Amino acid sequence: MAGGWTLLLVLSATNAGAIDSGLWSDSELTALRSLALSSLPPLPADPSNRFADDPAAAALGRRWFFDQGLSSNGKVACASCHDPDRDFQDGRDLAKGVGRTNRRAMPLTGMAYSPWLFWDGRKDSQWAQALGPLENPNEHNLTRGGCAKWVLAHYRSEYRAVFGEPPDLSALPDNAGPLGDKRARRAWIGLDDSARDAVNRVFANVGKAIAAFERRIAWNESRFDAYVRALGEQAPATPENSLSSEEIAGLKLFIGKAHCVECHRGPLFTDLDFHNTGVPARPGLPKDLGRLTGAEQVVADEFNCLGGYSDASPEQCRELNFINKGERRLLRAYKPPSLRNVAQRPPYMHAGQFASLEAVIGHYNRAPAAPAGRSEIKPLHLKPAEMRQLAAFLNTLSGTIDSPADARSLD
Repeated sequence: MAGGWTLLLVLSATNAGAIDSGLWSDSELTALRSLALSSLPPLPADPSNRFADDPAAAALGRRWFFDQGLSSNGKVACASCHDPDRDFQDGRDLAKGVGRTNRRAMPLTGMAYSPWLFWDGRKDSQWAQALGPLENPNEHNLTRGGCAKWVLAHYRSEYRAVFGEPPDLSALPDNAGPLGDKRARRAWIGLDDSARDAVNRVFANVGKAIAAFERRIAWNESRFDAYVRALGEQAPATPENSLSSEEIAGLKLFIGKAHCVECHRGPLFTDLDFHNTGVPARPGLPKDLGRLTGAEQVVADEFNCLGGYSDASPEQCRELNFINKGERRLLRAYKPPSLRNVAQRPPYMHAGQFASLEAVIGHYNRAPAAPAGRSEIKPLHLKPAEMRQLAAFLNTLSGTIDSPADARSLD
């Protein structure tokens, strides 16, 4: 039958076609409900960004997100690596902006729930994360001063409407910044404290507006979510809320023998922590220490929750106040991304090391030694059929995101 829907095998149906919850134990049903999108709590507040839930800031941030003018060559926007048509990522093994980066672009959906951003967690808010690529020479390749001046030259009235009267930066050098080339750094050092602060404030506000847009990007229900909802309601079975016998077997493996939920749990399908899973180093790339470096970087970041451009009080920066850093277990540990829509976004891992879900499952099944540090995983001893079942289940996590049309037109 088209699409593989052989309902005699797909479901055990009772009560005139209702989905049969008898396939699951009470503890399994609890696990399934914990993974369903319906259990996702409301968006957490971001005390470090007082514009986070401001619709006007989100509308302005949406414009900046798609504006290629925010790059040195006029060809790179946030959307270049975070394409709404691709689950807000780019489908590349390594992200490409003005140059090539050393990491895979992470999808943005659901990131408002994460206390740490990037694979290594080197930023602690969405707005701080949005600033990183702007100054990265391989991404947008802007200087901080150049970014601030460009924004005020092209969006002065829009900036004023959201953030208040902008500073006068007209007398500043065009390319001053602490992370640029020698000329840019010399120009930055030559600025007085008030000028640097004015640039930093505009720069931070750019990030805050982009974050206000990004936090509105949300998942819609997947077939897995519809299945869990139908289980609870004893609803009639339909192709939209049913899982095949192979998918059900894969789901049982996911919450059981394969131990996937140890890192991919909750409605986000991630624990938002950092793990060394023995992913191989990619030849030709610089040495990558993962969270071990990222933890040090986020503490030193002037745009972190405790920094002068954060709107939070120190006691509201709980994650940063109690950060774990310098621990050996953080070596080559990376944040597991959400598995929602995972089948739609190969390649996988932090540098695109695996081309397919089957390759990822094979890696976890073998559990090779880590290239550095100590891997947390152990061989799963899954049979080939079980590996196929697990991959089949992962495909049920695919669903739409608030449509690109909506994402492009918040005003």
